[in-house]
Amino acid sequence: MRTPVLDRRLTLEAAERLSDGLGGFVENWVSLGTLWARIAPRSGREIGVGGATLSQVPYRITVRAAPYGAASRPRPDQRFREGSRIFRIVSVADNVDNGRYLTCLVEEETLS
Repeated sequence: MRTPVLDRRLTLEAAERLSDGLGGFVENWVSLGTLWARIAPRSGREIGVGGATLSQVPYRITVRAAPYGAASRPRPDQRFREGSRIFRIVSVADNVDNGRYLTCLVEEETLS
């Protein structure tokens, strides 16, 4: 396997639930740190949602590997941010060739 070029700076974020004072909660996203990554597009699709069109674009994001349990290791309940772009993490797998990288399958959703 060729060494991937990690040329995109992404912020890894995790959801944090905060009480709204009325028995419910609000979700707040907090930064866990910055990771350098390679982003490669896959094939996208559009679906109708309540009269609007939701465009789902899947990507494959490659980052350096981190040990299980490390704060810098992405998980499927987290997301990446690049400026105003949000990439929801769907799955994370170790690179089987050398174990030095992780492959994250993500989806970027935009409402139009």
